[in-house]
Amino acid sequence: MKCQYCEKPATFHITELTEPAGPKIMHLCEEHARGFLQKESDSPVASVTNALAKQLQLGQSKKELAELDQKECPVCGISFFEFRNTGRLGCPYDYSFFETDLIPLLTNIHDAIEHVGKRPRRLAASADSQAEMIQLRREMEEAVELENYERASEIRDELKRMERELSRPAADDPASADEDLSSREGENQS
Repeated sequence: MKCQYCEKPATFHITELTEPAGPKIMHLCEEHARGFLQKESDSPVASVTNALAKQLQLGQSKKELAELDQKECPVCGISFFEFRNTGRLGCPYDYSFFETDLIPLLTNIHDAIEHVGKRPRRLAASADSQAEMIQLRREMEEAVELENYERASEIRDELKRMERELSRPAADDPASADEDLSSREGENQS
């Protein structure tokens, strides 16, 4: 297939879903694709920023918006104006500080204000538990070097227990909880 603008082979096939009439499909060579993408390069951030700006301006007068833009987080110092321009908050506290202003925006964009979706099947290891496991592995190696095999086996058992805890399915997943229960019953029978 040839580029839509020249005789070179089309190596980029771009589908734009922004047209109300339907998708726009373009077949471009590398040179024309680079030009097209550079022209549209800031569009993902700009489109999110513009969407945020449009959503925030709905139902607000210029005076209200100007007052809101002056509002600053006491922790990181980001103003609501900066948030509207970048589409990014400065720190976790911003969600609490700008909560009343963000809720309508989040509701409009996501149709909800709480996360609904998949959760990890196993618990993430905290930094403390990871550090403890590393320390235990070192102690086990030292015990083996000193030929203190009884102590090494105790440490090994402790490490296995910690790893089993970390690989346990999340408690709020009923299917995983059933699997976990059946595996424990199997352990008790043997």
